[in-house]
Amino acid sequence: MMGGAKPLAAPLLLPPSPGSHLAPGTASCAPDPSAAPLTPAAQSPDQEGPGPAQRPEETPPRSPALRASSQLSQWSRARALRSGRRLGSEALSAPMTKQPPPPPPPPLPEKEGSAAGEDGEDDDVCLAERDALGKAIYMVSDGTGWTAEHSVNAALGQFEHCLVNRGCAVNTHLFSGIDNMDRLIEIIKQAAKEGALVLYTLADPSMAKAIKKACDLWGVPSTDVLRPTVEAIASHIGVAPSGIPRSSPSRQGHLTEDYFRRIEAIDFTIKQDDGAQPQNLNRAHIVLVGVSRSGKTPLSIYLAQKGYKVANVPVVMGVDLPKALFEINQDKIFGLTINPVVLQAIRKTRAKSLGFDGHKSNYAEMEHVRQELNHANHIFSQNPMWPVIEITGKAIEETAAVIVRIHHDRKQKCSMPRISKRY
Repeated sequence: MMGGAKPLAAPLLLPPSPGSHLAPGTASCAPDPSAAPLTPAAQSPDQEGPGPAQRPEETPPRSPALRASSQLSQWSRARALRSGRRLGSEALSAPMTKQPPPPPPPPLPEKEGSAAGEDGEDDDVCLAERDALGKAIYMVSDGTGWTAEHSVNAALGQFEHCLVNRGCAVNTHLFSGIDNMDRLIEIIKQAAKEGALVLYTLADPSMAKAIKKACDLWGVPSTDVLRPTVEAIASHIGVAPSGIPRSSPSRQGHLTEDYFRRIEAIDFTIKQDDGAQPQNLNRAHIVLVGVSRSGKTPLSIYLAQKGYKVANVPVVMGVDLPKALFEINQDKIFGLTINPVVLQAIRKTRAKSLGFDGHKSNYAEMEHVRQELNHANHIFSQNPMWPVIEITGKAIEETAAVIVRIHHDRKQKCSMPRISKRY
């Protein structure tokens, strides 16, 4: 040591390894083993007396508040969490020594390392954080994903008692149009990282087998939503399935009659909204009657997308209903009613969005809301042929299902009520 050098106050510390990420202002907690502390024999002749760094028996104490997760690389942290090892002092000291960085994860990791990601990625979260955010459900489809999405939504309805208060939060993720094997494997890898459940509707048998094999290899729970139904129908009608996805170019032939029927229904429904063109009520398949903001328009559009021509007529105090409404077949008319408290809340939101002044309009006042509902109920009681449907708390799909069922029952007059369709 040079004569003008100052005595060392502590052993030299190496910078953190490339895989570690230290918070600002956080010092490394492990000394370099190759740099031994100075002894009296190794001191410069110009030094006077031993300094704090001259006593080899003293080592810098480790900070108990140091967070282990900030010292580990992404890959080694994920492996530790997956294997259940506790992130203690042994794990802290390892990344800080002069050791080569941990090897990258193998292309086909074992179940223990299935959640391991590449260095630099931020998508690896600890299990506790993942559970707090909610369980992930991956829906994989080679088409639009409509079947998988609606199947999952129907199944989740059985867990509303838990989902409503986030007691068992669930996050769904839809992957549609998946017809590439590489893309499929990427999705399964990500599902393994997130600990997700994979539900898939793949018409191609080879794709279905591939995703099943990949899920088994990475330890990802999975279920084929479509295959059991396809196999049951094939066995029932005695015909083998084509195995061609609906989105395949080979299946995109001429537009069907059902397509044009739905387009015509949507066009008709839009023109008949809010009591317009009452002279065309006789052309409608379904007519909805109800007060303002009782859900007539969104319900009409939903039914039109299923091929039903729908007209809706508003009930307004002081305004007579169109005469044509009482001249058409009464079996096609449906009344809609709603809880007054809910209706008032909806109207307040609507009035605010339109810039209505509450002092100049009674549109959202409770007294006016109740009067309108009583007026509508009086009209419904005078027309007992009109089924009245309470829409409070119901989804559009639920209300539509009730209307379609009653419509088909009245139209077909079957001994066993049903909704029939011929393919």
